[in-house]
Amino acid sequence: MVENILNTRSPGPGQPGLFQQQERGSGPLADRMDPFKAATAFFTRLMGVPGWETMEPTLAAHAVQINLDPYYYTPFYAPATEVVQGLISTGGAGACAIGGDAKQLAQQLVDAADRGRLIGSTPDHIKEIRWIAQGQNVPDCGVDVRILQVLVLALQVFDQVGVSDINRKCTGQIEGAGTASSHYFNGGGLAVDFYRLNGQSLTRADGNSIRLITTLDPVMPDGARVGQVECRAEAGTTISTSHFTQFDDTCNHLHIDVGFTDGTLTTN
Repeated sequence: MVENILNTRSPGPGQPGLFQQQERGSGPLADRMDPFKAATAFFTRLMGVPGWETMEPTLAAHAVQINLDPYYYTPFYAPATEVVQGLISTGGAGACAIGGDAKQLAQQLVDAADRGRLIGSTPDHIKEIRWIAQGQNVPDCGVDVRILQVLVLALQVFDQVGVSDINRKCTGQIEGAGTASSHYFNGGGLAVDFYRLNGQSLTRADGNSIRLITTLDPVMPDGARVGQVECRAEAGTTISTSHFTQFDDTCNHLHIDVGFTDGTLTTN
C-alpha cells in the first residue's frame, strides 16, 4: 500500500514542467516546458478519464495530475474562469477606428458620462474631460490625447467604465509616486486609473482587467506602461504584452500611462 501511495504522489522522476507535469505521461522536459505541448498533453490525458465532462473541475484535474489533494484546484477555478472569459469575450480596440482630435474625443466621453457609462470617483476627474469638450484650456488640467483615446477604446469594450484618477496636478493630489507620477509631471494627465469595469471592482488579475490590457496592448505605443504586475503575480496570473511595459503598483486600481513614450496609438 505504501508503494502505491508513493507512486500516486510522484508521477515520475525528473524536473516538473509547466502545470507541474512530470515526465511519465507528459513527455520529455522540453515538451513539458512548451505551453502548447504541455496543454495538449494535459487535455489528451483528460480525454481518457471516464466521465470527466460531468466531474467537478478540481477532480477532473486531479485525475490527470494525481496530486496529493483532490480539491487543491478548487480556489483557482473561479479566477481562471474570469480570465478565460475576459480573453475570449467579443469586442476589442479595433472594433471601431477612432480619431486623434482631443475635443471630439472628449465630446464622445462627455456623452458617455452623461449616459452613465463613464463614471468618476472622488475627487472627480471627469470635469477635466468636460473642459476639453467645451474647448476650454484650463491650466494644469489637461489630458493627453492618447489617454482620451484609451478611454474611448475602453468604452468600445465595456458598457460602463469607472475612472478614479487622470490629472492629479489639476486636483492637487500628491500620492503614490507624487510629482514623479504620470498623473502629475509635465502638466499631468498622462495616465488614467481604472477602478471599475461593467460595475465590478478590479483586482488587477480579474477577467475584466486582463481583457482591457490585452485589448489595448496591440494599439499602444512602445513604452506605454500598465501597472499592477505584482498583483497579478500574487494571484497566480501572468500575461505577456508586446507594447506595454508592466510595472509594480498598488492593487486598488489598474494604471495605464503614456508618460514615458512619445509614440502614438495605432487606432485606424
